[in-house]
Amino acid sequence: MPRLRFDYGHDGLETDLPTGTQVLSMEETAGLADIEIKLADAIKRPIGGRPLADLAKGCETACVVIADITRPVPNALILPPILSTIEEAGVPRDGITILIGTGLHRPNEGEELIQLVGAQIADKYHVVNHLARERDTLVHLGETSGGAPIWIDRIYTEADLKIATSLIEPHLMAGFSGGRKAICPGIMGVDTMRVLHGPQLLSHPLASEGNIEGNPFHRQALEVAQKAGVDFTLNVAMNDRRQVTGIFAGDLEKAHAEGCRFVEGSAGAWVDEPAPIVVTSSAGFPLDLTFYQAVKGLTAVLPIVEERGTILLVARCSEGLGGPEFVELLEQTSGMDDFEAKLADPDFFVIDQWQLQELCKVLRKARVCLVSEGVEASDSRATRFVDVVPNLSEGLQQAYDRHGETASVIAVPRGPYVLTRCRP
Repeated sequence: MPRLRFDYGHDGLETDLPTGTQVLSMEETAGLADIEIKLADAIKRPIGGRPLADLAKGCETACVVIADITRPVPNALILPPILSTIEEAGVPRDGITILIGTGLHRPNEGEELIQLVGAQIADKYHVVNHLARERDTLVHLGETSGGAPIWIDRIYTEADLKIATSLIEPHLMAGFSGGRKAICPGIMGVDTMRVLHGPQLLSHPLASEGNIEGNPFHRQALEVAQKAGVDFTLNVAMNDRRQVTGIFAGDLEKAHAEGCRFVEGSAGAWVDEPAPIVVTSSAGFPLDLTFYQAVKGLTAVLPIVEERGTILLVARCSEGLGGPEFVELLEQTSGMDDFEAKLADPDFFVIDQWQLQELCKVLRKARVCLVSEGVEASDSRATRFVDVVPNLSEGLQQAYDRHGETASVIAVPRGPYVLTRCRP
């Protein structure tokens, strides 16, 4: 039996899987050597735009948007050359704000803030959290073509120089993260989220991992970012060892598009046919901090599991089920049918409902077994939707009982970082 290590929390989880298990992983891409030199070069020679130093000249204020703690962006690596460039161009340090794009997630403060940006940056720069629910911190910029009101963080809109940083990876709704997602949903208001994360848009078949073309979420998010304005973007791609493999800086659309093509090539993994049993992860910390976040590990393997198959998911969930709104939604919902009936009501809206909608997409196709230290088998809020099992061995045995002892198995140890596909 092959022994595999699955991303799980900080430490990983090792288990034996049956002989013949097909293992899917990202393409072996080496981390960039001389990364500081390459970052400096990307800032000086951007994709489809002016150098950052030129853009910064004459600016008194600047806002640099970064991802929150739920994304493994190497902020301590990519922020220093950005900050030094704009300061050398004349932007005073006290005019620079680093804005954490929390979306609707909780703020990142204290030791977590230091972990996010590094001690030196946390000490020397003004770092603040976006507050999507506080209307007086937002500015209204009109509407998207889909009717979404555009509310964006006031600190960002009032800055002379607007910079967005991010990580490009497969994303369950937007196709790929990065680019426009730093702004939408990173620093948008809850009323904008209500439309862009609404049931109609997210039920669209093209709003899925690895797909940009025709993706309605991508189109609407791009409209929001364009309306808010992005003077310069810096996106990175990473391998499964969390090393930077690509830098895509410059114009919001052009740099992001080039990065998406790169990630599609490096993250894509193909199978000839779906399997009845798929074993995967939620990519470990920080993506498996909560059950809410861990859903991304399930949607990522949906293309490679058979109809009525079984997905075994390992996710540490050290912070439990998720935020208070998501937990309350689970408490007030008896199961998948009940939730989908609520979604049919046009007046129904609950923060974080979109992640339960994504989970229901999975459950319409496959059964889910969850291995997690942070979610108990006695917790009915979770077990209304998934089977919580003590370990992978028990989960595999349940899957074999359903599908037969000779059922084929596909393993995806690093979960949503891998873009799974079935050959036509």
